Amino acid sequence: MTSGASNGAPLPDVRALLPHRYPFLLVDRVTALDPGRRAEGIKRVTGGEWFLGGAAPAGAMPGGLVVEALAQLSGAVIVGLVDGAAGAVGYFLGLDRVRYRGAARAGDEIRLVVELLRFRRGICRTRGEAWVDGRRIVRAELTTALRAAPAA
Repeated sequence: MTSGASNGAPLPDVRALLPHRYPFLLVDRVTALDPGRRAEGIKRVTGGEWFLGGAAPAGAMPGGLVVEALAQLSGAVIVGLVDGAAGAVGYFLGLDRVRYRGAARAGDEIRLVVELLRFRRGICRTRGEAWVDGRRIVRAELTTALRAAPAA
């Protein structure tokens, strides 16, 4: 997959895809997007991150936040799966088959990859992987419910 949307259109800004903002936005950039199928993104871990000051061991990004970054990127995959999805909201439901195999530390760039496994009746199942320097550090299957935006 090349860096760009599958139709050749420029990649959207991550803030246009997700409602999250600092400090809870954990995806810095979407690097590849095939809506309804697959997305890739980047998270750069810097020394000034809010989560490195507390219980994180030796300056490592907590694995739960890496999984959250995968869940956020899955929001880019589910955009456009249903008609009228503009303004639709994804509700994170659960995790399965989570495996932690390493850590991301300050200075690391995490490559995030999310693929759609199944989409039925508004329930989306994705598989996500996070990589640092060619080494997979997290793998998980995520379940998300896609619902119409609340009426104003």
